[in-house]
Amino acid sequence: MRVLMFGWEFPPHIAGGLGTACYGLTRGLAKHDVDVKFVVPRAYGDEDQRFIKVLNASEVETPYGEDFSESFWDKLTFIHINSNLIPYVSPEEFATYSSSERKVGEVSWRSVWKDKYTFSGKYGTNLMEEVARYAMVAAQVAKNLEGEFDVIHAHDWLTYYAGIAAKKISGKPLVVHMHATEFDRSGENVNQQVYDIERAGMAEADRVIAVSNLTRKIVIEKYGISPGKVLTVHNAVMFKATETKEDQRGLDDKIVTFLGRITYQKGPDYFVEAAAKVIKRVPNVRFVMAGSGDMMNHVIRRVAKLGIADRFHFTGFLKGDEVQRMFSLSDVYIMPSVSEPFGISPLEAMRSNVPVIISKQSGVAEVLKYAVKVNYWDVDAMADAIYGLITYPALSKMFKRKGQEEVDSLKWDNSAGKVAGIYRSLIPK
Repeated sequence: MRVLMFGWEFPPHIAGGLGTACYGLTRGLAKHDVDVKFVVPRAYGDEDQRFIKVLNASEVETPYGEDFSESFWDKLTFIHINSNLIPYVSPEEFATYSSSERKVGEVSWRSVWKDKYTFSGKYGTNLMEEVARYAMVAAQVAKNLEGEFDVIHAHDWLTYYAGIAAKKISGKPLVVHMHATEFDRSGENVNQQVYDIERAGMAEADRVIAVSNLTRKIVIEKYGISPGKVLTVHNAVMFKATETKEDQRGLDDKIVTFLGRITYQKGPDYFVEAAAKVIKRVPNVRFVMAGSGDMMNHVIRRVAKLGIADRFHFTGFLKGDEVQRMFSLSDVYIMPSVSEPFGISPLEAMRSNVPVIISKQSGVAEVLKYAVKVNYWDVDAMADAIYGLITYPALSKMFKRKGQEEVDSLKWDNSAGKVAGIYRSLIPK
């Protein structure tokens, strides 16, 4: 079975959990005899291609408009761009990126398209323009690979237009993967253009894969997608812990870690409030916030106001081995997300022998039994959970042991098998 897959990032060049999930899934699919060609806006050449072939959209040659038939252009009239967008920053922060926001109206591809478009591969000010141009490249990729794939798979809203374009050109079935909805990112203050892209992608798709039952419910209720074509496939973990000597720490204090985007969705402010409560009860504890995002300055100011700056550390964005090392140094990992479609990081922490605290408002809570679960807003319960895990060794030891046993069963091979089954259901026999 052959799959043409569209993503926006792939390890080691990632900005969050999306690329990590794509890597785990594609490795798992290889064990189910699924041949994947994975397209990214920009490839760097150091991607792991042992299990898949990575295609660089920035190297795809696309002829000028007159070289395409009228029917080709008619099939792509769904693409509109009304404004630029950076997905994970506030409107105020967006203004600092560009002094004059460029408005791009409905695109006339005949007049603007060139032989190649070099994508930044970043979440920049021209993101929406890149999303639409990526769809144009996807159409060309589907045309170039005619007869070489059976199913199209598009990850998250950034690639939904690409998936639709490839489907319109090839006629092959489309699977879209919903890793996070606009409601997860923005609450009820959704960006209408992103919502429209998400809805269009799911409406056009033959199947929608949701990473949790929580996400599936949102897809059905908020987007009006038929329940019959929305299937849940939980994420998994392939993180392998390595032994780290205790003396490499350099201190005896307990370490409690938050790792993720420092943005409203991830609940960093609740982590800070809980930290302040714990520090009042336990003198030898430190809190680490690993990540970056639009709430960074707000969080730093709050830490200073609470008078806990000497026990609080900011590492900035971590990736690859840095993440593994941070887990190896941690006594507790906490994910206090306000809304989390799934959340792979708790699985990575458990795989590294770290007990975890997660919000009940996360998809991963559906599959974990041996994680402490609290409401994201209940900072007292959060503080009590942290206190218990760093103060009572027997409690921590139990969660470590049971957590490792539990997470060992959550393998990408199993999740990939379910995805492969979805593919097979769409291929005519």
